[in-house]
Amino acid sequence: MTSPSAVAISMWTPLRQPVFRALWVASAVSSIGTWMHDVGAAWLMTTLAPDSPLLVALMQAASSLPFFLLALPAGAIADVVDRRKLLLWTQGWMLAMATLLGVLTIAHITTPWILLALTFALSLGSSMNMPVWQAVTPELVPREELPQAVTLSGIVVNLSRSIGPAIAGIIIATAGTGVVFLLNAASFVSVILVIYRWQRRHEKSALPTERVVGAMQAGVRYIRYAPVFQSVLIRTFAYIFFASALFALLPLLGRQELKLDALGYGIVLGFWGIGGLAGAFILPKARQKLSSDRVVALSSLLMGVMMLALAFFRIVPLVWVVMLLVGISSLSVMVSLNVAAQTAVPTWVRARALSVQLLVFQGTMVLGSLLWGTIAQRTSISIALASAAVGLIVCVLLTVRYRLRCAEKLDLQASLHWEQPRIAFEPCPNDGPVLITLEYRIDPANAEEFTKVMQTLSQIRRRDGAIQWGVYQDLSDPSRFVETLLVESWAEHKRQFVRVTNTDRVIEEQVRAFHIGDQPPKVSQMIYSNPDKHPCY
Repeated sequence: MTSPSAVAISMWTPLRQPVFRALWVASAVSSIGTWMHDVGAAWLMTTLAPDSPLLVALMQAASSLPFFLLALPAGAIADVVDRRKLLLWTQGWMLAMATLLGVLTIAHITTPWILLALTFALSLGSSMNMPVWQAVTPELVPREELPQAVTLSGIVVNLSRSIGPAIAGIIIATAGTGVVFLLNAASFVSVILVIYRWQRRHEKSALPTERVVGAMQAGVRYIRYAPVFQSVLIRTFAYIFFASALFALLPLLGRQELKLDALGYGIVLGFWGIGGLAGAFILPKARQKLSSDRVVALSSLLMGVMMLALAFFRIVPLVWVVMLLVGISSLSVMVSLNVAAQTAVPTWVRARALSVQLLVFQGTMVLGSLLWGTIAQRTSISIALASAAVGLIVCVLLTVRYRLRCAEKLDLQASLHWEQPRIAFEPCPNDGPVLITLEYRIDPANAEEFTKVMQTLSQIRRRDGAIQWGVYQDLSDPSRFVETLLVESWAEHKRQFVRVTNTDRVIEEQVRAFHIGDQPPKVSQMIYSNPDKHPCY
């Protein structure tokens, strides 16, 4: 008989959720189309500009730059609007751009710069789509099934990487790249249909909807004071900066160094995808024995060694074996970093935080692609890959201090334990700033230890909305301490009530344990007295 714990860690358990299962299948179809498109676009660029490694590398930059430009606004929008409607819009945009590229290519109108421009336009839709797509995953499965759900998403990527390139190679050889682009366009239809039928419950808040600029500021402020999430970003940067050399230069490696045709290049990518599939089955077992931090470190080292091998191997069967191991390592790193990111932040800021991770991912991909492409053009592909491989191995050792500290064990559900103090009147939502004070009675003998714990609490206050924070000791009464928070508006202060998590509550209870008064700490709320204040509308 299967134990409950065994069922809980089964990789396939999330597929019992109907909406997740439907979206998973639809995304598999779309992902196959995307990989077909990527292979077709990369191969078309090597045909249109065979003597320009920089232009080929710019394909990766054109795909990544929109994420760098739009990731944070996309995350803010995804946190404040109906995510279902946003997904429909982004999928429709990508359908239109892929169709246009297919038609132009069949008509033999596509040039290197048209290809770059439409690749950029297609990535605009993808950059708006990815933060919201990742943010809805925790809505579709229970929290304990999230690692398995993310792994299943990794299976989709790697299954499509196995099938898509091979199909693309056959179609390019028989019908041309334009047909590949049109098939990719058709693949978005299945996703649109599933999302259209999804009856997502959009909970409306009694508070005014956050403005996009304000939501972006809140997201940046949260991440600035979230060291657990910052470690995820640093580890993401360290991996992608060097691994981007392989992503950017693999088409040239296949065509110029290995002398492959489109089908042969598709087979190389297929082995990468098969390795990712194998990694999807290996990773759950590895996670039972190793921490996420150790999985990322070991997999990054494996990636570095395999990139070093690719710098010098020119025997195609050996390259296949190397790409299998590349698939295992790349899936293990990306899934582990994705799970760490999704479980390190609460629901209200999740899309914004994930968009920042995407910003780091894609921005680093742009910089890395340009750097390694330039090095390859001025020296050789082998030197560029070898340099990146050594850099990745060294960087693993340099980032040991930024540990992925079991973020999946944090309880980030809203605690809702704050009680609203009595107020004589209700300010307008945009009135402010708001000054909040909490008065504590502390044994002077414990003052130093109290202020140390308060520094931990300060990160929570700032993450949740405080633009200024401080704690003060009364010179006339050493047992009296006053904590002050300044929040930009009354609406933002009321949002703090639903942003406090159960993990935050534990820190607050540690602070309250120092309080020696008969009554709880006194809380006061004060609104800025503005003589030019307008009535509420």
